[in-house]
Amino acid sequence: MEKRILGKSGLEVSALGLGCMGLSFGYGPATQKAEAIALLHAAIERGVTFFDTAEAYGPFFNEELLGEALAPYRDSVVIATKFGFQDGDASKGVDSRPERIRQVTEDSLRRLRTDRIDLFYQHRVDPNVPVEEVAGTVKDLINEGKVKYFGMSEAGVQSIRRAHAEQPLAALQSEYSLWWREPEKEILPLLEELGIGFVPFSPLGKGFLTGAIDANTTFDKSDFRNIVPRFSAEARTSNQVIVSLISDIAAEKQATPAQVALAWLLAQKPWIAPIPGTTKVHRLEENLAAAALQLSSDELSKITEATAAITIEGARYPEHLQKRVGN
Repeated sequence: MEKRILGKSGLEVSALGLGCMGLSFGYGPATQKAEAIALLHAAIERGVTFFDTAEAYGPFFNEELLGEALAPYRDSVVIATKFGFQDGDASKGVDSRPERIRQVTEDSLRRLRTDRIDLFYQHRVDPNVPVEEVAGTVKDLINEGKVKYFGMSEAGVQSIRRAHAEQPLAALQSEYSLWWREPEKEILPLLEELGIGFVPFSPLGKGFLTGAIDANTTFDKSDFRNIVPRFSAEARTSNQVIVSLISDIAAEKQATPAQVALAWLLAQKPWIAPIPGTTKVHRLEENLAAAALQLSSDELSKITEATAAITIEGARYPEHLQKRVGN
């Protein structure tokens, strides 16, 4: 697996990481513990060194899972986790008070069975706490050796600038894929200017770009996608056009739609490290093969231009969650 450096930070990660949220949160019932650990070990065996979790995934179960699974490999992997919600519960709203950040740090270190957090993200910007105060708290934790690198998630341009001035960010984690290209307008140029790496989550459009989801797909009652406008039956029908486009290109390349979508993302910038998630080893293998898929400049241009001409139906978040992003 190719390695990449996140911006100017010096933090080296596998070109494709593993988003671990879906193993225990967000997309239906949690994966059985033994199966989840087997998947995490399979990822390591295939060259993945970058694992993404958060206290809010569960809450807490996901960190505990990674702590157990990754303990034997601790010095050869990069673990990213997050702070920023009240009591670690996203439904309760944001909380990035310095005392809360410190509490999360201690609790996450214990659950992850480690003495340091490699990459510590603010999960969402807290409008009640200046980002300089947040960054300063993480800076202190870095100086204490409990955290190695600082990151933010779904933050807006001004918050990124202000935080970075206080404590340089190694990475921004936000959604980016062929059906959500908003970061190209302001975020990517800013990250390039400041030397910050980019970690796209949902690089496969929460599964939609794989081609495995259509208007007839039924999600588990606990699946987050049930409340996402972009996943209404009508939107799924309308949005099949982008899947068809990617599928046509995939057929020409003897690849899968997921592999084309990930290869396109990897080709955008050398400091981008997507974190597709999965609960199945065969999907893991499919995704990781994308790192070796070469798209020519003509193919990349064709994909970029053709998808830009497609209007995607439906918002990517319900209204109450949309308010938390881009701040």
